[in-house]
Amino acid sequence: METVSVAKSSFVWRLFRALLILGAVLLGLIAFALWYMGIWSVIFPSTHHDTRPPELPAAVGSPAVLVFSKTNQFRHTESIERGTEVLSSIAQRREWGYVHTENGAVFNAEQLQRFDVVVFLNATGDMLSDEQEMAFQNWVEAGGGWFGIHAAGDGSHTGWRWYMEQLLGALFTAHILGPQFQVATVITEDGLHPLAEGLPAAWEHNEEWYSWEQSPRGSGFHVIATVDEGTYTPLQNFMGQSRDLSMGDHPIYWARCVGKGRAVYSALGHNADAYDNPPMRQLLDNALRWAINGEGQACDL
Repeated sequence: METVSVAKSSFVWRLFRALLILGAVLLGLIAFALWYMGIWSVIFPSTHHDTRPPELPAAVGSPAVLVFSKTNQFRHTESIERGTEVLSSIAQRREWGYVHTENGAVFNAEQLQRFDVVVFLNATGDMLSDEQEMAFQNWVEAGGGWFGIHAAGDGSHTGWRWYMEQLLGALFTAHILGPQFQVATVITEDGLHPLAEGLPAAWEHNEEWYSWEQSPRGSGFHVIATVDEGTYTPLQNFMGQSRDLSMGDHPIYWARCVGKGRAVYSALGHNADAYDNPPMRQLLDNALRWAINGEGQACDL
């Protein structure tokens, strides 16, 4: 009997140890999957703020574009890679200066003054310290230009009140899910505005469509383009639940004057192939040229 009891105890211990190992492996696989899909950074966002400014080229050029793609939450890796390529090619074609960094310490008065427009290319999360945020605010209000792309308008920026109220003007609700990416029709609402130059009156685009609690229209923002909700399914289907994300009036591209500066935002640009859609290329070029304000005109929407 004692031999049987010892053997049984040994079997139970081996089984328990095997279950522990299996559990650890499963947790590791789940963690890897969350990391691979970018969800880990949403659940456990970083709050790291850079303190040492990057070294900039001795001669940046003028006008100059600063592309900033730091991600302290979800990272659109492929989109950032393709977006920087396309933005760089636009700057090269226009003979503008161009710098790309993910170092938030570049947001200081001395270095910002070397640029005419700052692009937040899918930048997410708590990216900047209070001092860096204030340096950027002062720079914009003194005449700098800002261009936010896609995730620059998601829900990870709510801790920065000035940014939310003055640059975005809309609180992110959610994006479509199930399917996550759908082709829909974009309607160019104000075809006479420089931000709409060369854009078709209506055009197709495959996107992870964002929705907001309210339209930025009427809050000092000028809507350039909307998405036709009748051309896609504005639902978020998740774990058996369906959420209606329709807005009715659904802007996806808008702008405003901020002090002496200019701000423009486009919700397009989740996937890398978005940057190869000809109207999207035109939109990027328009937004950069308008935000740079090369003619030195007062902002007037």
